[in-house]
Amino acid sequence: MAGLSAQVSGLEISPFSPTGFSALAHSRGIGLEKAVWMTKQPVTYGIDAGRRLDETGNPNANLRLEFLIPPEKWRMAAVLVPIVAREPEVTVLLTLRTAHLSAHAGQVAFPGGKIETSDPTPIHSALREAREEIGLLPELVKPLALLDLHNTGTGFRVIPVMGLVDPSFVPQPEPNEVADVFEVPLSFLMNEQNHLRHLREWQDYRILFHAMQFEERFIWGATAAMLRNLYERLYAPRYEGETTYDQA
Repeated sequence: MAGLSAQVSGLEISPFSPTGFSALAHSRGIGLEKAVWMTKQPVTYGIDAGRRLDETGNPNANLRLEFLIPPEKWRMAAVLVPIVAREPEVTVLLTLRTAHLSAHAGQVAFPGGKIETSDPTPIHSALREAREEIGLLPELVKPLALLDLHNTGTGFRVIPVMGLVDPSFVPQPEPNEVADVFEVPLSFLMNEQNHLRHLREWQDYRILFHAMQFEERFIWGATAAMLRNLYERLYAPRYEGETTYDQA
């Protein structure tokens, strides 16, 4: 990651400082104004959170989720990717879901959930869910940019909203949904050497997921896929003249 600070336009700062992260999110993320637009895109738009393998053990385009899940089963969702503005380096705030939940029980996740018709935008959805799940007040969050929309095997089309969180925030987890709230240094998660591949059997398919192990925490599935997407958009090495692929 050496030299990345020089790529933050006009700033000689750490890419993992609050200011450095904010600059990268604004310059390389997807603009917040695209959030509503994303909700109107067909299921062919978006990144599958895992890659389904065929009988030969290779990824197969015909096994993309758009071909496996009926159109009427898809639901829109939004998550907050909470970046805590700690000095000198920011952290990522994550939750551990309780073991009794019907979906993603016991998994590490971002706060978030279904987009309700009463939510003006997906950004409001992400902030509302964060308040309900961990007691994060919207005034303590500065939304910065979006990551790419992710399609999950449970039928959700998830819009990740990157937001900078005031470091004074003290989590108040909703005990029915959240077993724990913890932070991981962003620099650890953005180090490609810490990116693993995790093979899992699910619904008659072998699925290859991204994964990250931090101390006793195992991060995988859609959450790890979004973190990998954050890496690819903001922190992956760039070559002269190269531009970021932008679905939007």
